[in-house]
Order: sequence, then C-alpha cells, then structure tokens
Amino acid sequence: MTLRAAIIIISSTAARNPSQDSSETVLREVFHKQGVGAWEVVHVGIVKDDIQDIQQTIKSLSDVQSSPNLIVTTGGTGFSLDDVTPEAVGPLLDKHAPGIVHGVLAAGYLITPFALVSRPTAGVRNRTVIITLPGSTKGAKESLESIIKLLPHVCQQASGADSRILHVGGVESLEREADFTIPKPHQHS
Repeated sequence: MTLRAAIIIISSTAARNPSQDSSETVLREVFHKQGVGAWEVVHVGIVKDDIQDIQQTIKSLSDVQSSPNLIVTTGGTGFSLDDVTPEAVGPLLDKHAPGIVHGVLAAGYLITPFALVSRPTAGVRNRTVIITLPGSTKGAKESLESIIKLLPHVCQQASGADSRILHVGGVESLEREADFTIPKPHQHS
C-alpha cells in the first residue's frame, strides 16, 4: 500500500524566494530511500510564517476526502519571534502524539543538544497525521529519519484500520515489518 505525503515548507524567506530552501529535496529523498517505496509525495507547498496561512494550508489538505496520509511541515518550530508553527498546528489536532514528539527530540539530542531548541508538534487531524519538523535542512532530515519507519503504522491507524488486525503478530512482528533493530538494554549478571 502506497501512502500519500505532503510537504509544507513554512518560511517567510522561502515564500519570497523558493530557491532559498532545500528542504523539499532532502525530505523527498528520505521518503524515497528510507521509506522503502511506501510513500508518494503528492503535494509540496511553501507558506509564510503566519498562523492563519499555516492553518488554512493544513485545513485545505486534511479536511478533504482525498487528504494525504501524512503532512510534514518544516520550519517555524524554534524560538524566533516569527516561529509560530506549533501555535498554528497544535489547535488543529484532534489527537496529539507526544510519543512521536519525544522520539524526535530524543533522537535529535543524541546528535546535538541543540535539537532540544526545537518545539515539534505531532498528531492527527481527521485521518491525516501531521508532524512539524525543524526548519534547518539537517534537522528536518534527521527528525524525519528518526520516525520514518513508524509512520506507515501510525498512518494506517489514523486512517481507520482495525488495530486488532494491525497488531495480530504483536510488537515484535511490527518491529520486524518496519525493519527495526532496537538495542537490547544492558543487563548485569
């Protein structure tokens, strides 16, 4: 099953001059290479750092019958005065996904403590999973890479799939299907 993804670049600079942002190329590459053919990017848009513009774009994508399974945004998650992505996206979510946020932050922290200077938001609106990523190309790439293998399962659940069927083989089966290699905790003898 191919899942549909949308990429929204949130940047007043990129809205004025799209050549100033390379996030689209990098995120498409993550979907293609690490998404193992599970993803088709069906929409890419650029929106300025404005709460109403961001919300209008999210609603126009998630409130229609043919909505994508996933919307990832990049930009506007820092502490600058014009960084308003979490404030725009948070109120639109029907269900919040703090585990995804914690996973992104934990993975980023292993690379740089500055990952904690991002304010990601994640959740579901209608049947669309929405995740906000940092505006730096490197941060956006690393954040998406940290959760890309979870996203098909999350999107299937959000789209209304029967959880009992999805979980029939248990967590270990899900980990194998997603090709996870999770380190086992160290135990003292």
